[in-house]
Amino acid sequence: MKTPAILAIDEGTTGTRAAWVDAAGAVHAIEYRALAVDSPRSGVVTQDANDILRKTVEVVRAVVARAESAGVELVAMAIATQRATTVLWDTVSGQALVPAMVWQDNRYADELAELGHDWNDRLLASVGRPTGVRSPYLWAAHQLRESPEVADAHREGRLGFGTIETWLLWNLTAERSYVATPTNATSAGAYVFSKHEYELDWIRALGFPEELLPELKQDAELLGHTDPELLGVRIPVLAALGDQHASTIGLGCISSGQAMCGHGTGSFVDLLTGPTPPQNPGLYDGTLTMTGWRSSNQTVYAVETFTPTTGSALDWVCNALGWFENSRKISELAGTVQGSNGVTFVPSLTGIRTPVVEPGLRSSLTGLSMATTRAEVAYAVLEGIAQSVATSVEANARVAGIGVTEIVVGGGLSGSDPLIQMQADLTGIPMLRLPGTEFATLRGAAFLAGSNGVLWDSLPEAVAALGGGRVFQPQISDDQRRDLRESWKARIGAELELVDA
Repeated sequence: MKTPAILAIDEGTTGTRAAWVDAAGAVHAIEYRALAVDSPRSGVVTQDANDILRKTVEVVRAVVARAESAGVELVAMAIATQRATTVLWDTVSGQALVPAMVWQDNRYADELAELGHDWNDRLLASVGRPTGVRSPYLWAAHQLRESPEVADAHREGRLGFGTIETWLLWNLTAERSYVATPTNATSAGAYVFSKHEYELDWIRALGFPEELLPELKQDAELLGHTDPELLGVRIPVLAALGDQHASTIGLGCISSGQAMCGHGTGSFVDLLTGPTPPQNPGLYDGTLTMTGWRSSNQTVYAVETFTPTTGSALDWVCNALGWFENSRKISELAGTVQGSNGVTFVPSLTGIRTPVVEPGLRSSLTGLSMATTRAEVAYAVLEGIAQSVATSVEANARVAGIGVTEIVVGGGLSGSDPLIQMQADLTGIPMLRLPGTEFATLRGAAFLAGSNGVLWDSLPEAVAALGGGRVFQPQISDDQRRDLRESWKARIGAELELVDA
């Protein structure tokens, strides 16, 4: 008898993974392909959507073949994707027409800021966020005016539009499902939580043709069936959600007051508020009300604050600048010293989001002296990430209007003991690191897809398989914590003054 399992995809910004997840929550047969990200000029961040699809198909086919060899029956598919990265494609040729706009892109920040004067209050009330620094709908409207290929496809009725889950579902399902899910639509900035519908007036104001909008579905429901000719198996697709939300579930955070800190390209902190929306939406422009996930016609709410460039900042200091061999070396060196000796690193390669949204603020390394060592610089690099996480935790709690009861860490950088200890010290909240956190996104997507009787009867039953982990307790005094946080806030204030100047 074959072992049943969920086929899960984690399509992130810098790489695509696939694996199968069994009823014990174990992740097997991981296949990975790297993805390139391009930034041809400041504020513009793009990817090749055709390459994203090609590599997603590669990893899925490889996992399907390995499952067959291992006697595993794949009973459903779940997809987790980077959010707000957006594709325009030709529905006849199936090819993306222009480079995809990545979620880190802020080329239209000034235009959106101008629109914010008239729209922010209304948007905060309906979609839980202001105009922001990027909009898939505004980007698409510009492409319709500026790209002849896009304009021709639209005029001839062969233009497709959507965030990555829409792009993948259209390509991977036999039905050519043209749908969007709430966790991704929320990040696109025009999803009305209370009504499970688009904020059409805002979309029209951006100049986007509403006939291109994908049909709104839930994050967990039947979204189509995989195309057996393309993927080698025909199974139902039962979930498609944003990667941070999948990671939240995969780390066992499913109740109000629980928070997830996910480290990837950026560092995200999501705090769940349960079925009740946050109490103080709009308190910070960079702290956003989210659909945690939606299933069975019910929404779980969350607030999220993130630092866009943390993992990518480490890649930058290692690969572009050559300061360290790799991120592991940074962690090793940081663990040999007790502090940064006054060195401060701000990981803001594409701007900051808290305490204010300022895309013009750039990364900085300050406080260097002739006595500064590489280990102290390494410590400062990690401390800058931990300080950013602490700022996100504070902002989330204030916007949600509830206390944070627990923070579970996940993602690649969560393997750094010095970083996670710094986070515990700077927030004053214990950090829980479960085994296999690097697989949380795959596991969480599978949990959501399979918790309606497919492999588990409920989400609590699914996450019960995770067991315990290592807890990092705060090790500094309240006075030390206050001094470190005040020093960081002063540093950010000084950087913001330079931007204003």
